[in-house]
Amino acid sequence: MKKPVGITTARGRERALLVGVVDHHRSSGNVREELEELALLASTAGADVIGEVHQAADRINPAYFVGTGKADQIAEEVEEKNIDVVIFDHDLSSVQVRNLEERINCKILDRSALIFDIFASHARSKESKTQVELAQLQYLLPRLTRQWTHLSKQYGGIGTKGPGEQQLETDRRVIRTRIRHLKDQLERISRQKQTQRKGRDQFTRIALVGYTNAGKSTLMNALANTNVFVENRLFATLDTTVRLVDLSTSQRILLSDTVGFIRKLPHHLIASFKTTLEEVIESDILLHVVDTSQTAFPDQIRVVNETLVELHADQKPTVMVFNKIDLIEDRSVFASIRNNYNRAVFVSGTRGINIEGIRREIESVLDAEYVVQTIAIPIGEQDLLASLHDSFNILDKRYENEVMIIRFRARKKDLGKIGGALKQKLAEKATQVDR
Repeated sequence: MKKPVGITTARGRERALLVGVVDHHRSSGNVREELEELALLASTAGADVIGEVHQAADRINPAYFVGTGKADQIAEEVEEKNIDVVIFDHDLSSVQVRNLEERINCKILDRSALIFDIFASHARSKESKTQVELAQLQYLLPRLTRQWTHLSKQYGGIGTKGPGEQQLETDRRVIRTRIRHLKDQLERISRQKQTQRKGRDQFTRIALVGYTNAGKSTLMNALANTNVFVENRLFATLDTTVRLVDLSTSQRILLSDTVGFIRKLPHHLIASFKTTLEEVIESDILLHVVDTSQTAFPDQIRVVNETLVELHADQKPTVMVFNKIDLIEDRSVFASIRNNYNRAVFVSGTRGINIEGIRREIESVLDAEYVVQTIAIPIGEQDLLASLHDSFNILDKRYENEVMIIRFRARKKDLGKIGGALKQKLAEKATQVDR
């Protein structure tokens, strides 16, 4: 009898075999790098990687993904090495999973299912649990087969055996109903967060983004002098953390730490984590954190940039923060990075090296992207003052005779978008004062 879907067993960590395919899209070197990352994912989920299987293929076998001969080889290794789970570094169809399980007589997972398992185990808040469950159900719905039954009890029931095909339509209806319910929950959470963010508009908002395990949470702690949870594992952070940070004696910012990205991050996860990733979408500046100790960091930068494009956040001012420089022995790499990346800052979050360099670079971006202006408005125009607070970052205000002198910071591109009522009142009653 096959084991139910999951990555751990009652007796502890499972024994895993990894499978990668070399085709015209990826070289053998690419496959090795991707399998190294898949091994980290498997370890994070609770499995010990016992071996790897590679296949060169011109086309994908629609029945088994790999060729029948390779499937038989995998089956032999499963028996010889007492493998519990075979993990493919690709997405598989329900037909391929069913055929492979029948031929190999072992539990089969693909990359997306493994990532979903990790996200589910790391989710702590109601929001992240809802997001992960929604993504899992959207992923599983088109892959529903006779083994996915009794879903009305709880989500953990997925993977157990049931009465068979007659249960499929009932299960599909249950999943669709649950998906609608979860979407409604996330919509309510999104509205609540939008209300919360309105109170933060007076601050410049900066979001930490980067590949998973690049050290974003460590840098959050260093910049904000906090103790955000840090662990050396993939996807340790799923819930967004926001902290108020004193950038300088006169400037405060809101800094947010967000979920990390990874190669082939399932689309359903990106869609489901929309409310979490809104911190990235609505930020003023991005700090793109890079693990410089990884030889494949240029590829990781590319993955993050592609995800930012998908989020429509790729045009934001960005500071490239090259982290973990204390692990670099060849110092010449820094010159190459400076030549290839603008606004590059070299730091070590764990050792606190050059954290001030990040602050200086943020201030440089603010100087380039923002302008400080001063206006005088009549004291009685409280609605105008409220509009200014809603639209701009008020730095200070003072009273002189019958007017309020207000200094505010605004994005240069936003000065022409003050809004109809505010613009009219400023034109009628406000006097421009030299900075």
